[in-house]
Amino acid sequence: MRFSLPSWELGGIFFPATRLIPFAISIVALVGLYVFLTRTYMGTAIRAVSQDREAMALMGASPQRIYLVTSAVGGLMAGLAGALLTFQYSVHPFFGGQFGPLTFMICVLGGLGNMVGAFVASFIMSEIISIAGVVWSTEMGYVIAFVVFIVMMFVRPAGILTRRQ
Repeated sequence: MRFSLPSWELGGIFFPATRLIPFAISIVALVGLYVFLTRTYMGTAIRAVSQDREAMALMGASPQRIYLVTSAVGGLMAGLAGALLTFQYSVHPFFGGQFGPLTFMICVLGGLGNMVGAFVASFIMSEIISIAGVVWSTEMGYVIAFVVFIVMMFVRPAGILTRRQ
């Protein structure tokens, strides 16, 4: 079952609500997650435990509790992503399989643990796939995105927004 929502035209470009609504909700979720991870005690503790678990345990934080919260936040974000994808795609048992390789490329290209890098990498990959899909085909867009990923891993192996040591 697909949603039947309106579409708006601006300058010859159509903007369907089935894409604008998930986009807006995902931007709000992204900003909310960023604020949570950078401005709250639990977010700071999550980032600290990911860097040095033993030191955080010595400082009185419970790594098990922090892992529980991290799993809950990750599950919440994954559930939200799945719900937002239903605006555009039909749901079936193998629904997520097509997004696995692309998600892997975005996480690695953005730099593991770098949320802003993942956002930039997802934007870059989506633009490559979209432009190549218009010029050639969608399948060729994915091939070109994969080639760009491989080249970028040689140029910036730690991710596109990581600092050089």
